[in-house]
Amino acid sequence: MNPTELEAQLEELHRESYGWALACCGWDESEADDVLQNAYIKVISGQAEFGGRSSFRTWLFGVIRRSAQESRRRTRSREKTLTRVARLQENPAVTNSGEDWVERSQETDRLVAALERISPRQREVVHLVFYHDLSIAEAAGIMEVSLGSARTHYERAKNRLRSLLRSAPGKGAEEGSPHA
Repeated sequence: MNPTELEAQLEELHRESYGWALACCGWDESEADDVLQNAYIKVISGQAEFGGRSSFRTWLFGVIRRSAQESRRRTRSREKTLTRVARLQENPAVTNSGEDWVERSQETDRLVAALERISPRQREVVHLVFYHDLSIAEAAGIMEVSLGSARTHYERAKNRLRSLLRSAPGKGAEEGSPHA
């Protein structure tokens, strides 16, 4: 579908698309605006490609639905983080504990050492997903790789990090062991 046809289709379905975005977002207008904008960006940028296996409308509604799911996932992640931060602020003794600080510092060192031992592509996708709270699809767009490739790098990175972190409890990655 050429850009002019794509634009015409999106324009024709905009009212219905917005209604669907509202339904997917629990009738939160602000969230629906964001979700619909993200869906349009995916469609226009080519991150989501119409394959012709269904009607354009059905496919577009699927893109909107997935965008809403990604939005909810990011919102839940932020809420969990804010809840943890609030708990720590309610109990300052925990945050000021020297022993606690040392333990967190050691865990951070182990994670950094493990991250250094995975491939650059794997490290890149993990960084985008975890530290920038992006979806794998968004990370794929940024990395300029296919969604399938980004998913593969992400899964391999998680498995490799899990293995590395289990293999060296309480210490960094094995000494003198370059990338495995």
